[in-house]
Amino acid sequence: MNENQNIEWKSNWHNDYLKWICGFANANGGTIFIGKNDDGEAIGLENYKELTEMLPNKIRDNLGIISEVNLHQKNDLYFIEIITKPYAVPISLRGRYYYRSGSSKLELTGAELNEFLLKKAGKTWDDVIEEGATIDDIDTISLNQFLADAKESGRMPSVAGLSTLEILEKLRLVKEGKLKRAAIILFGKDPNKFYPNILVKIGRFGSDGADLKFQEVEEGNLINLLLKVPELLNYKFFVKPINFEGMQRIEKGEYPVAALREMLLNALVHRNYMGSSIQMRVYDNKFTLWNEGNLPEGLKIESLKINHSSRPKNPIIADVCFKAGYIDSWGRGTLKIFNSCLEAELPEPTIEAKDGGILVTLFKSKFALEQLKKLDLNERQIKAIEFVSANVKITNKQYQDTFEVSRITATRDLKELVDKGLLRSSKIKGAGSYYEL
Repeated sequence: MNENQNIEWKSNWHNDYLKWICGFANANGGTIFIGKNDDGEAIGLENYKELTEMLPNKIRDNLGIISEVNLHQKNDLYFIEIITKPYAVPISLRGRYYYRSGSSKLELTGAELNEFLLKKAGKTWDDVIEEGATIDDIDTISLNQFLADAKESGRMPSVAGLSTLEILEKLRLVKEGKLKRAAIILFGKDPNKFYPNILVKIGRFGSDGADLKFQEVEEGNLINLLLKVPELLNYKFFVKPINFEGMQRIEKGEYPVAALREMLLNALVHRNYMGSSIQMRVYDNKFTLWNEGNLPEGLKIESLKINHSSRPKNPIIADVCFKAGYIDSWGRGTLKIFNSCLEAELPEPTIEAKDGGILVTLFKSKFALEQLKKLDLNERQIKAIEFVSANVKITNKQYQDTFEVSRITATRDLKELVDKGLLRSSKIKGAGSYYEL
């Protein structure tokens, strides 16, 4: 066995290990072995009798739970096994909450702690009543936009003749006449009055993150952001405007509409609304979106490239967006990002965990320098791509003269560029032949 989500080895007991037990109780349970080294080999305990008697009481007195404490012997060496089951209620150690993730023990604070406590209570962040909100905080223009989209999608029964409050009740956005957080996020006149950072920051950069040219901020409810952010991108950030209404359009030389729209929708629906703002960066050759929050437990980054279960962080918000036709309920959003870039003949997007959130990157061209560096090309070949980009084409003789190599070397280099899908040879053969992107 190796140390993993459910197993931990310790050579000796230390009271600090109560944090590990607390983490197991708050996650999926687990076992700590006391008297084993980092390789899981028994090294023995001298005070095993004392620990066997003391540990059950120490765990109960400090954590309020019962763990199974067992004494084992191997080759005359004694070690202790502490088995902790998962608990449905949150467990704390001296007012602090710990959680087992992978092979690490994490202390939960801030938004993560709030989300954890809600989950243990059987609720999600968007399902909580916002005591300070009233029906006057709802923007009817945004609500009417949603209703028009829902009618077109055909996913919601008719609400003709119903009042605003009755419509919100149908959407499960109201409980006992009080608005839930989801109602403010979706249709609030001023969500930032209740929660910080309900906005999208967009920056225009040059070749790297240090070269900020200008920035803009768009704030408002989810419906408003879904409409206004694409308009702002077109008006100030993209060289070539994109028709965001045509979800399936493939626009050569720019980013696929489906990818951009899915990135924005995923960020708005699945974000941590008590965390930082959504951040978009538009570079010369790439587009990135960062959103605070982690993937659902058990879902890996690699799973986003294939069919995977839909597990929304904010299920009430997700359900309303589904009814409007903005998203589906099958976890296919990230697949649309990858597939639309493939159809547009762009490099594969990247999705990575970064700075406490998820960063998605689209690349404008497979001929960009950072993309070429991933393809194991030599320096001549990279410069040859730059040459063709500037001069439309290159001949074998030009390659020889430019890089001072033999015909054999030039032919080999050019063939590799063709095999990697970067260049293609002309239909003309012989003296007039050339290569182009």
